[in-house]
Amino acid sequence: MNSDQIAHGDVDVDLGRLFAAVRRKWPRILFASLIVTGLVFALAYMATPQYRAQTRLLIETRESIYTRPQGVGDGDRPILDGEGVTSQVELITSTEILDTVARDLNLANRKEFSGSGGSLVSRILVMVGLKNAPVEGTDEEKVLRAFRERLTVYRVENSRVIVIEFSSEDPQLAAEVPNAVANAYVAMQSDAKLQSNTSATQWLEPEIEDLRERVKQAEARVAEYRAQSDLLLGQNNTVLATQQLSELSSELSRTRANRSAAAAQAASVRSALESGVAVESMPEVLASPLIQRLRERQVELNAQIADLSTTLLGNHPRIRALRSQLTDLDVQIRNEATKVLAGLEAEAARAERREEELQAELNRLKVASARAEEEQVELRALEREAAAQRELLESYLTRYREAASRSDRNYLPADVRIFSRAITPSEPYFPKIVPITAAAFVASLLIMAVITLLQELFSGRAMRPSAVAPAPLPAAVPMRRAEPAFDAVSAPERPSEPVLPTPEVADLPFPKPVSRTARYGGIDVEQASERLVTGGVTRALFISPEGDEAAAASVLVARDVADSGMRVLLLDLTSSGAASLPMLESVAYAGITNLLASEANFADVIHTDLFSECHIIPVGTADPQRAMRAADRLPIIIESLSAAYDVVIIECGPVDAQGIGRLMSSDTQVLVSMIDPEAGELAAETAEELRESGIATPILVSPTGGSKPPAPPGRDAA
Repeated sequence: MNSDQIAHGDVDVDLGRLFAAVRRKWPRILFASLIVTGLVFALAYMATPQYRAQTRLLIETRESIYTRPQGVGDGDRPILDGEGVTSQVELITSTEILDTVARDLNLANRKEFSGSGGSLVSRILVMVGLKNAPVEGTDEEKVLRAFRERLTVYRVENSRVIVIEFSSEDPQLAAEVPNAVANAYVAMQSDAKLQSNTSATQWLEPEIEDLRERVKQAEARVAEYRAQSDLLLGQNNTVLATQQLSELSSELSRTRANRSAAAAQAASVRSALESGVAVESMPEVLASPLIQRLRERQVELNAQIADLSTTLLGNHPRIRALRSQLTDLDVQIRNEATKVLAGLEAEAARAERREEELQAELNRLKVASARAEEEQVELRALEREAAAQRELLESYLTRYREAASRSDRNYLPADVRIFSRAITPSEPYFPKIVPITAAAFVASLLIMAVITLLQELFSGRAMRPSAVAPAPLPAAVPMRRAEPAFDAVSAPERPSEPVLPTPEVADLPFPKPVSRTARYGGIDVEQASERLVTGGVTRALFISPEGDEAAAASVLVARDVADSGMRVLLLDLTSSGAASLPMLESVAYAGITNLLASEANFADVIHTDLFSECHIIPVGTADPQRAMRAADRLPIIIESLSAAYDVVIIECGPVDAQGIGRLMSSDTQVLVSMIDPEAGELAAETAEELRESGIATPILVSPTGGSKPPAPPGRDAA
């Protein structure tokens, strides 16, 4: 191999020679793997078996509904949250509990806890430096250190369950230790409750005695103040002055009503007498018994006069006598009405004098009631103080009785329950000889194979010079006009986005671009790519009116822009895949039709050019009619691509200005591809039509002179 090529990086990895070295050296690889596997098997076989057992605890409130303190319901019971359960995990691993269990089980006399010796694997790991040597210390420290290494306590996620695991060489000890730790934890919780209950009882005793004295003093002050202030209580627990004031107010209201009624009756009778109206029909007058008898006599006389008038004349002495009696009765009735009037006036005067007396008494009681209310403010304050002291005393007495009864009966259940105790394990959890040996064999094989590959690479035997670019293909390729795959509806005055060419462009010659301007004002590929790079264009629309061969311009421009270091994507919107075929060498790739038909996502339709860093979205393999039904999504897709890439080049094929209207945006450059700059009448006509349609700056681009890049290693240029 040429050293200059290696120095400049013009070399490739020969995969065939690389893996041939693995095949050639497989006996050595297998032999080394068997040696490593044998060593691992021997270490696993000689390792001391380790047994593991676990005990499970549930953190819950153990208080019975029959013994729960009064006023405490199910919702008032304290339940530990996640942080509280985690704190209990730390409590289980405390030195106090571990030291108690170690003494109860006499762990200091066991070899695995005394710190002497240790397993063969541990000693080997210490010898080779993979494990720290045991730290010297007191016997108690060694036991606790070994205890903690073998003990695992954790909380089951999203629960109040705590698991206590312990591993040991002795299967019986592996089960005894977690059970003993759980028992010690439950005992500690019960002792803590007992201590808290005893402390509360001792604190409540002097407090209750002090409260009793304060309640007695407060109630004495209330009674003394009530006697001094003469705040006697009447009915409804109200002050006597206030109650009298209320009753007197009611009496005054009734007296006023009686006076008003008597005055009104007297006024009506007086008015009737003065006006000469018959008063015998008035209710006040008619209520008199004498008036009633006179009225009865008057009715009898009228009846006799009526009977005699049928046989006697009006001047008959008998009739005249009866009429004289009737006149006397009227005079008597009016005289009696006058007496009724005098009685009503006397009653009204009496009611008025009673009203004046009641009003004077009411005023006096108002003053007394106001003074009583002022004194009652202080009395209520003293009563509130006495009531508060009494309630506090009753509360303390209730709590003291509950605490004392629990201490006497020793009923203080811990808020934890052991629902799964450890049992003696029958099989060790370590070492698993067969899985460890199999894993060692596979790992050693892989490591030895990788070492062999690296040796072959570093030696340079697996490197070969890079492939030489193939000669350009002949230019005589039959031209076929490419039909556009999508005919987007034009949008008003928006720059367009590019569309891509047809498969036959893969067979076109790509000569080196020439820096000259065509007869119709066109530019070459190099100039077009320079405009896209320096002009800040994010979207370029290529129109190929001359067919698939002209679509080579978009391919060459995309590759040239990608070589400048920008992120470029070429979108092929032709029906024949003229732009994607020279970049992928096949049309059987998922593309824009699959994306529009919702059969694929962006990651499935974006592919990398075989000859550059440019990305390509081909036409695709979905049904075009189904894809056209979702053509409204095409501008949204192009906007998303523009956000991800520096430049999006769209090969549209032979379309007009209306066909690219929906693909236009404010930073879009329209380019028209032409095969021959000297005979590009069709491209020039298309450019003129675009200018007339409102696209001010269409550019003619010719792919003539461009060359196809070399094929990647291991592939044919064709």
